[in-house]
Amino acid sequence: MSMAKTPVIAIVDDDEGVRASLASLVRSLGYEAHAYKSGVDFLQEPPQDDPACMIADVQMPIITGDELQARLVASGRRFPIIFMTAFPSDTVRQRVMAAGAHCYLGKPSSGDEIIRCLEEALAGHASH
Repeated sequence: MSMAKTPVIAIVDDDEGVRASLASLVRSLGYEAHAYKSGVDFLQEPPQDDPACMIADVQMPIITGDELQARLVASGRRFPIIFMTAFPSDTVRQRVMAAGAHCYLGKPSSGDEIIRCLEEALAGHASH
């Protein structure tokens, strides 16, 4: 048994079906999945428990994914975020990528595409 901690992937999406399918995808890769139904729920987590990576929806009630990112960055909590959205917008994409997001994917995205973004984010590669 290696002592390395299993990377935790936070999944933030108000759609239960999406949360469940992303969680099983993440677990199939050998990572731990922590799912949240809103950005508000995630922000209640103590900062020292920050995930290795986050997969977040952009369109969510109360706080959008990009607002969640802005709040995390403002409080010095930086980890790679993979955004998914059913309504891709260049403006939002440019803003979240400039703020350090790792990927900005349309919904639905293929499992392969999500896995590629996740593996890159965890390996610490800058995305192109």
